[in-house]
Amino acid sequence: MKTKVTMQAIADRLNLSKNSVSQALTGKAGVSDETRQLIQKTAEEMGYTYSRRGQSPEPGAASRTIALLASDFAFSKKGFFGDIYLSIDRELKRSGCELVIQSVSPREAEALELPAFLEQKTVDGVLILSHITNDYLKAVLGTGIPAVLIDHHHPELAADSILTNNRFSAYEAVRHLHGLGHRRIGFVGSIEFSPSYYERLEGVRLAAWELGLELPEPCLLTDVAEDSDEVRRRLEPAARLATAWFCVNDGYGFMTSSALQQLGLSVPGDASVVSFDNGYLSRLATPPITTVDVDLPLYASCAVEQLLRRLDDPSRPRTETLLPTRLVVRESTAPPAK
Repeated sequence: MKTKVTMQAIADRLNLSKNSVSQALTGKAGVSDETRQLIQKTAEEMGYTYSRRGQSPEPGAASRTIALLASDFAFSKKGFFGDIYLSIDRELKRSGCELVIQSVSPREAEALELPAFLEQKTVDGVLILSHITNDYLKAVLGTGIPAVLIDHHHPELAADSILTNNRFSAYEAVRHLHGLGHRRIGFVGSIEFSPSYYERLEGVRLAAWELGLELPEPCLLTDVAEDSDEVRRRLEPAARLATAWFCVNDGYGFMTSSALQQLGLSVPGDASVVSFDNGYLSRLATPPITTVDVDLPLYASCAVEQLLRRLDDPSRPRTETLLPTRLVVRESTAPPAK
């Protein structure tokens, strides 16, 4: 008598969970497209009969619970990070996963105090949004729960990551300024805050080197807090030494544009401003700011897809995914005054 092929047999053949096999064969979300195709192919080879949609899963199948972790500061940024959160929530719902959200305070980060769901391992995977501290992230990864870093990476953090192509994006922004005729470029941001900001500075430097542009030393404001008074104070002695300014995010771009105008310069008549993220502040500014647009739904879908792949195959090699951007040209950039 021919042995009946079960979902468990398929799971054993592929070294996957029975739950993953059930989700793939019943047309439910929760597994990556790549894994779904592999499971369906193996099922057919083993002679398993199934309906791709509408078939009830075998007992034991359950949805996954995914945690989204970020600092208080990241969650306070309603524009960029808020939009990513909403996109992640949509993607997880589409994939049949439940979402748990946890904000990490500076005190908790300093004390390496992990949420109970990580300590007790009651979640299946973790999405970590932006930078917390490396020691805290090491503690999270030390739980052994599969994790994906979003908009952050570091050589000491052994995890998959989804990133903006920061260097090339900043390069393209500066190339736009060069095309308008600018030859002296300034930089505003805090490169110690995030590796992404440092990489954007590297992109600015690369463009300056290749295009023969000048980066006046007083105009390289690389350690400025994201505070309007501080930005204005640091810009005041350097405001007229550059004809265009690259800002690491839209918050800095908004503050830089406002500060330059308060200091008596016209934007873009006397100074052009370009920023990064294409959040609401870039549109709210007067004039609206030329900015690098990040595809947040793509960010979210790639992060969720990567985590599902990791859950399906814990031994797969770690990957860093660099996402493309596009420059949105608005009224804050123009040729320099003669």
